[in-house]
Amino acid sequence: MSALAGKCILVTGAARRVGAAIARRLHADGADIVIHCRTNLAEARSLATMLNAGRDGSAAVVRQDLADTAALPGLIDAAIGNFGRLDALVNNASSFFPTPLQTLTEEQWDDLAASNLKAPLFLSRAAAPELRRRSGAIVNLVDIHAERPLRDHAAYCAAKAGLVGLTRALALDLAPEVRVNGVAPGPIEWPDAPGSGIAPQEQARILATTPLAREGGAEAIAETVHFLIASASFVTGQIVNVDGGRSVHL
Repeated sequence: MSALAGKCILVTGAARRVGAAIARRLHADGADIVIHCRTNLAEARSLATMLNAGRDGSAAVVRQDLADTAALPGLIDAAIGNFGRLDALVNNASSFFPTPLQTLTEEQWDDLAASNLKAPLFLSRAAAPELRRRSGAIVNLVDIHAERPLRDHAAYCAAKAGLVGLTRALALDLAPEVRVNGVAPGPIEWPDAPGSGIAPQEQARILATTPLAREGGAEAIAETVHFLIASASFVTGQIVNVDGGRSVHL
């Protein structure tokens, strides 16, 4: 039997890119998947259709703005309502864009902090009672730049650094029933949202200082998330760097 058969997992920001890869990998091991999205509803529905074609009734879509803190318990309720349980939460959704210090605005900080720190905290709190009942797990997608900052991204790096601290704190607060870990990607699929791109010359510089000398695929992150949920029964409070060794060289 597949390790995750009969379990339900909520993945935020799962309509595309890394989030979609995580959803596909967990589903392939038998999990029912709740695909969260904010704006990419068509892509989320397309992914759900594909997953349901392989196993009928195994995927559902929930649309929610994670900046609306008061609505976050409803997202957990919707996940449980679809499948009768919740066994794991993957906090993947993330805003990313540069914020040079002299032009940084409070609105930009609120945007970056909402998806990268505040929502994971309040989603985890809302999910905690059900995850305790299921001896479940939380995986937070952090960033190697949480501990080794990226120039002109102070707000993003600070929010991700907060998420690293939150991951370790929740591992204590939710123990022994719930395991909480983080995955810190390095050069995995360059950002493609308007205003968030990394210039080609900077991409080349990053890869030149990455020991494995190549960009990683979203599947590398998905495999690590799968390991932390399905196999790592004695691992909690840890941050796993999946970065081709870049954090060693920064």
